[in-house]
Amino acid sequence: MIRAKFKCESIAENEDSFIVKLSAVVDGSVENKEFFKWTPSGQLTLGCVNPAVREQLEVGKEYYLDISPAKESSNE
Repeated sequence: MIRAKFKCESIAENEDSFIVKLSAVVDGSVENKEFFKWTPSGQLTLGCVNPAVREQLEVGKEYYLDISPAKESSNE
């Protein structure tokens, strides 16, 4: 698994969806400086329609992003 730390930069809301923009952390804490040392840059743009997800996101707040291989799916 890979763990990254990103900061929510903006949330653009539409009628029935929203777009979240996140950037890799660069400073603000000792932990952030350690993440920056290994991942000096990165951006993620996520489009979503789930209101429950929107309620959990806040501009300016930091989030961990965990990346792990997906299980192979059958194409049946």
